[in-house]
Amino acid sequence: MSLILGKEYCKLDSNGRFKFPVALKKQLQPEDDGRFVIRQSIYAECLELWTYASFSAMVENLRKNLKPYKPEDRMLLRKLSDGNIIELDTNDRLLIPPEQKSKLSNTKDIVLTSLGGNFIEIWDYDKYTQQEASVSEPDYVALASDRLGELSFDDKVE
Repeated sequence: MSLILGKEYCKLDSNGRFKFPVALKKQLQPEDDGRFVIRQSIYAECLELWTYASFSAMVENLRKNLKPYKPEDRMLLRKLSDGNIIELDTNDRLLIPPEQKSKLSNTKDIVLTSLGGNFIEIWDYDKYTQQEASVSEPDYVALASDRLGELSFDDKVE
C-alpha cells in the first residue's frame, strides 16, 4: 500500500476531471496500478481518494472487526465501503463521478491533501480555505504529549 503525502492545488475541467499531480503519482506503488476508490467523507465536507489496494485493505479490516448481524455494524460497513472505482486515463486524469462531484459546489478549483498518508482528501478550494480559517490552532505540543507521550520515535504505531 502506498503512503501518499502532500498538498496539491488542481483544476476540474467541465467534465469533472482533474490531472493527478506528478508529485503524488510518483509516490504510488506498482500494485496501485492506476485504480482508485473515491467516496464521500463522513468526517468533513470533502471526498476521499484511496488507492484501490488501500481501500480494499481498509474494507477487509472492517469486515474482520464488524459483526454482520448487528444492524449498526452493517450500516457502518455499508457507509464506509460505499465508493466508486475510478482509473487514471492515458493523460493521468481522474474523473470524479457526477454524484460525488456535486459535493464540490460546482467549483473548478480543488485541493488535494493527504491525511496521514492512507488517503487523499479532495476539497472544494473555498470550503478548504474556510475550514482552515475556522479551526482554531490547537496546542500541538500538549496534544502530542497527551496522545503520543508514551511513544518513542522507534515504536511501531498501528
